[in-house]
Amino acid sequence: MTSTRRHGEYKVMGGKLVVADLSVVDGHLANVSINGDFFLEPDEALDDINAALNGLAESAAPDEMVAAIETALPADAVLFGFDARAVAIAVRRALAKATGWGDHTWEVIAPQVRPTLENLALDEVLAREVGAGRRNPTLRLWDWEDPAVVIGSFQSVRNEVDPEGAERHGIEVVRRVSGGGAMFMEAGNCITYSLYVPQSLVDGLSFADSYPFLDAWIMQSFQSMGLDAHYVPLNDIATQHGKIGGAAQKRFSNGGMVHHVTMSYDIDADKMTDVLRIGKEKLSDKGNRSAKKRVDPLRRQTGMSRSDVIATLSTSFTERYDAAAGEITADELATARELVRTKFATPEWINRVP
Repeated sequence: MTSTRRHGEYKVMGGKLVVADLSVVDGHLANVSINGDFFLEPDEALDDINAALNGLAESAAPDEMVAAIETALPADAVLFGFDARAVAIAVRRALAKATGWGDHTWEVIAPQVRPTLENLALDEVLAREVGAGRRNPTLRLWDWEDPAVVIGSFQSVRNEVDPEGAERHGIEVVRRVSGGGAMFMEAGNCITYSLYVPQSLVDGLSFADSYPFLDAWIMQSFQSMGLDAHYVPLNDIATQHGKIGGAAQKRFSNGGMVHHVTMSYDIDADKMTDVLRIGKEKLSDKGNRSAKKRVDPLRRQTGMSRSDVIATLSTSFTERYDAAAGEITADELATARELVRTKFATPEWINRVP
C-alpha cells in the first residue's frame, strides 16, 4: 500500500532546523527520513533515529517518540543543535498533529480600557473560541483603570494579600484562570498581553519550553528597544538589571490555551509591598533579600513611554507573523460579561483557595 509523502519542519530555538519526511502505511510511520542542518555523531546514529521511528503508530504521543529515539541512540551519540524532542515535533508537524506559527492566520487586538474582571473573563472566552475554531489565534493587549491584585488560580488569598493594605489603597483582589504568582496592577504601571493559541502550536514541547517558545517574538522586540532579555525558568522574564515580569498559562479541554504576560512598567514598590505578602522563601531562589529589588521597571530600562513600548510590541508581533488588526465580537464580550457575573466576580471563585 502506498502513502503520500509527508513533510514537517521544526526550528529549535537557538539551535538548528530539523526536517522529517515520511509516509504513513496502515496507520504506522514508514520510510522515515530525518534531516536538517544539525550536527550528529556518529554518522550512523541518524540511521538509528530513522529506525526507531519506522513502525511507530501514527497516533504515537510525543513522549513515546522521544523515548523510542533515546532508547535507540548509542550511548556515545552526540546531538548538537537539536534533540530527540525536536525530532518528535518535526514528525508531529509532518503528521499535521502539530502546527507552526506560519500555519495560522494571526490577529492583534489593540488595548482598550476594561474592568480587570472583564479582562480576566475575556482570557477564558477567547482561548475557548480559538480552541473551538471560531477565532483565529490572537494577541490581545490589555488596558485598565482600576487597581487590582490578580492572584494565580492556586494561590491562597490570605497568604498572598494583606487585607488592611488592600483596603487602605483601594485595591480589588481577583483571581485568574492560570497558575503562577500574584500581579500588582495599577493603571499605567504594567504592560499585559494575552496570546490565545491552539495547543497544536506547542505540541511536543514541555511546559517549560513552551514559555520561551511563545515569547520568542517579545525577546526580539526587546532587542529593538536595546534590552537583552531572557527567560529565568520557569516563567520569569528578566534582563541583566532585574526581573521585568512573568508569564502564566491555562490550557482548556477543547484544545485552546491562553498564555499571558504581565511586565512592570513603572511600579510603586512601596505600595506593592504594603499590599502583597512576599515571603522570604519566595525571594530566596531569586537571589534578592528585598521584594522592592526584584522588579526593575521597563520605564527606567528603556526610557520609553508606556504607549511607545506597547506600540513597539504590537508592531513586532504584527510584522513577524503578518498579523491583521482584530477586535472582540459582541458575542464574545457578552459571554465574558456573563462569565464575570457567574464566576470571576463571585466570592466562591475569588476565595476558592482561602
